[in-house]
Amino acid sequence: MRRNPFAVEGCCRKGSRNALQELYNPTQAEFSAAAVLHQARRDQVADTCRAHSASSRKRRVLTPNDLKHLVVDEEHELIYCYVPKVACTNWKRVMMVLSGRGKYSDPMEIPSNEAHVPSNLKTLNQYSIPDINHRLKSYIKFLFVREPFERLVSAYRNKFTLRYNSSFHKRYGTKIVRRYRKNATAEALQSGTDVKFQEFAEYLVDPATQREAPLNEHWQTVYSLCHPCHIHYDLVGKYETLEEDANYVLKLAGVGDSLRFPTFAKSTRTTDQMAATFFNNISSQQQGQLYQLYKLDFLMFNYSTPSYLKLQ
Repeated sequence: MRRNPFAVEGCCRKGSRNALQELYNPTQAEFSAAAVLHQARRDQVADTCRAHSASSRKRRVLTPNDLKHLVVDEEHELIYCYVPKVACTNWKRVMMVLSGRGKYSDPMEIPSNEAHVPSNLKTLNQYSIPDINHRLKSYIKFLFVREPFERLVSAYRNKFTLRYNSSFHKRYGTKIVRRYRKNATAEALQSGTDVKFQEFAEYLVDPATQREAPLNEHWQTVYSLCHPCHIHYDLVGKYETLEEDANYVLKLAGVGDSLRFPTFAKSTRTTDQMAATFFNNISSQQQGQLYQLYKLDFLMFNYSTPSYLKLQ
């Protein structure tokens, strides 16, 4: 077995910041309950990685390209793995405030499109291997996750049902319509604007899709984007407890008094009931195939199998 050049084991060794020590061995009473919660989440990830080592650790060695989702804040020694459709726009805004050396003060004053400009944030793949190793050992590493099918339906709604996402319609919609729609109209083949969820599901579970290229980051699994079986995350935040978990991260980083995680409108967010409606429109076979595709995310982050699934 080849040695992973990016060491990921352990925490709190000599030279670690107080923030890491406070996370693992809290001295402040307000952190004690959170420490227990996050230890349980870390244990869940580790147990799942061990139990499914054949599938979760297919590749033994990470490459710099695997680290492009890990955003680095040197100032506060934080590493954040961003997962699209899990408040990642607001987290990128916060990371721009934290790492911007005073250039920004209010996350919500940063336009959403600016938050996604790659040059506005530094990612771990831009460092040398020794510098990568140093940061993985001594910085607080965190990610935020979401119920996998709510995230999937959210990605579908955002990328395939909104007119302004024409680049996704052209790149993915036209391909999906061409492959999976019988008697497609010339307009649908050209525009790709009306992809049905059933067609999207068929595209995701088609072995040819996986052979062509990795899935797009908006519907790629969390374990493929953030490699939690190779990288030891100190904090696993959840979309369902977003503000509470996010503000805990900011408190540990020592900025909790001056910076709060942005609140967000919940009126349009994808819910469990909404996901159930979409999944009722696909076959039990497709439901089962999609569950297999996202199974490690369900298990790793302690999400129960949705009650609406008709698994064979």
